[in-house]
Amino acid sequence: MHSYRNILAAVDGSEADEALVEQVSALAAPLKARVHLLHVAHSHTLDQERTLREQAEEFLERYRAAMQQQGIEVEVLIRSGEPDREILKEIEEHRYDLLAMAAHGHTLFGRLLFGSVSRALRNKITIPLLLARGEFRG
Repeated sequence: MHSYRNILAAVDGSEADEALVEQVSALAAPLKARVHLLHVAHSHTLDQERTLREQAEEFLERYRAAMQQQGIEVEVLIRSGEPDREILKEIEEHRYDLLAMAAHGHTLFGRLLFGSVSRALRNKITIPLLLARGEFRG
């Protein structure tokens, strides 16, 4: 089995993050892996950017605290831009063993209309991709 030492967890502040944080914590704690929580602020104006970053700081701190209570070392990262591009840049710039993301379960119409960050990344990254879906109670 591959040993995950540095896990990149891309979060967006949605309800789906709860399952992702639980699953990543369940994986990281026994492996003593370091978790890097990444949020990409996707904005169109400076005011929107500022607001999105403030919101991200709040939920990222909540996730960090929950993971640290389990003895997990956590780093918080915020980038700006298109989520798939920024996640890919983060992976290219640093050494991660795993990318973890929430699978939102969009409908066919939603996938066609909005696209999927995980779908855009899965053929571009060279590390394993964990898609966390739904409720998880380790």
